[in-house]
Amino acid sequence: MTKTLIIATIFFVFSSCKNDRGNDNTDADSVFDITTEKWPKKRVVNSKSSQILKNWPEFIALETRFDAIYSVENTEDLRLILEDLIANQKLMTDSEYPEPFDKAQIKSRQRVFQTFLLKTKGNIKYRSDVQQSTVEMIEAYNSLLNQFDVITNNTFDIKTLLDEK
Repeated sequence: MTKTLIIATIFFVFSSCKNDRGNDNTDADSVFDITTEKWPKKRVVNSKSSQILKNWPEFIALETRFDAIYSVENTEDLRLILEDLIANQKLMTDSEYPEPFDKAQIKSRQRVFQTFLLKTKGNIKYRSDVQQSTVEMIEAYNSLLNQFDVITNNTFDIKTLLDEK
């Protein structure tokens, strides 16, 4: 009985230590191709929002770098653009917001955009599929742009509601 147990243990040790060289994925610099055809298009803000945003250099820098996302061909290109976007997004967060856009609605949409930026960067780092997270990131950015339009198109004045005379 003891002899059988020792032989079985040795067999399991050798079979679990088998080196499978055919499936060796140690290439740290592997690059995967990306297809951008299925990604949603970037939203365009209306003229009222555009007039306010053109005087916000941190947003202009973020928007310019975001446009480059549609020209990526592989995950390495996307990783480089994401690093720039994260830096520009951080600068935008720390900057002074234009008066109409210094609201919680804008800051929360920007936080959601940052979350999906980091999620996409994490998917690249861990070699996961980046298509879905990139689509979510673009949708979050489009929601941020949409919120600019919602604020500029809002004609409701809360002060008139509060002034009851």
